[in-house]
Amino acid sequence: MRVVKACVTAAIVVAMPFAVQLAARQMGDTDRKIPDGGIKIAGWKGRIDPQSTKAGGTINDSKVSGTDKDMKLEIGPAAVYWNPANTASGDYTVKATFTEPHYMSANSHDHPYGIFIGGTKMDTDQITLVYCVPYGDGGVLVRGFNPTATGRGGNVTGVFTLQPKAVNEAVHKAAEKGASVTQDVMWTVKGGKAECSVNGKVVGSFEKDQIVGAGKLDSLDGVYGIRVSHNVDVNVTGFGKQ
Repeated sequence: MRVVKACVTAAIVVAMPFAVQLAARQMGDTDRKIPDGGIKIAGWKGRIDPQSTKAGGTINDSKVSGTDKDMKLEIGPAAVYWNPANTASGDYTVKATFTEPHYMSANSHDHPYGIFIGGTKMDTDQITLVYCVPYGDGGVLVRGFNPTATGRGGNVTGVFTLQPKAVNEAVHKAAEKGASVTQDVMWTVKGGKAECSVNGKVVGSFEKDQIVGAGKLDSLDGVYGIRVSHNVDVNVTGFGKQ
């Protein structure tokens, strides 16, 4: 009987849309609410993930303060942050340095942060973008949003994964919980090819037809900004286009 129940449970999990699985994994760490929250940097906007919106969360549950070049992010719900003036097209490079002052300071497991590019329809439910995000445990993930993206079984998830989380020697590992860890993240788009680098080493390389198309990016051109998972404290310096 136990074997049968286990098999049925596994089948249900596989069939669940990615967004539902993601929400289930995050249940152990409920989105926190930061006092005096909101976006305190002029011109910047933010959008939290759908599951947090459904749970009653808002962008003001987090606090983004400082300046364009020296930002302090105290995050509740997972979100993307951007300034509509920050757009890139053709060949370009976008980079920033992310420092988690106290690794896993507000969560029970690793959560990532990094840069997104190719942002379109940012203020709508039709948002598209792709982000590259390292983790303090040495992993890195490349994933994106598109409302038509599908997962296993053809289920519409709104999320597409170009490169699943995997440990990469380029990504710095925190010495222990509470220790500081820093990552330099960079997207380079040249000749229609997009590459993400962490700490000076390419960790993901994608030809245009791998990253642009149905269920993925509308274009490599668009808004660029910051992607951060929930319950993370991280400082961002040197953010911008080169």
